[in-house]
Amino acid sequence: MRYYISSLRVGIKQFAASVRGHWGIENTLHWCLDVTFREDESRVRNRILADNIAWLKRFAISLLKQVNDKESIAMRRRMAGWNPAYLFKVLQIPA
Repeated sequence: MRYYISSLRVGIKQFAASVRGHWGIENTLHWCLDVTFREDESRVRNRILADNIAWLKRFAISLLKQVNDKESIAMRRRMAGWNPAYLFKVLQIPA
């Protein structure tokens, strides 16, 4: 059971859809971070360093999601490391 406090004046169905939508985005991002960067296995303990690395990983995922091909996000990350031309495509830099 979850409790929410809000000043938003909407119906219960609209409120429930908003909550589910928020958690859907959160769960998708965290799952993607774990699969792509194995974030759950991170050994970084310094809080500032962990925050900076997390920001870089989220930024990298946003760039990888913008590439228009049929590869998974994890494979796009690998391909960007293997192939400089693909990395330029991800970074939107003319080769």
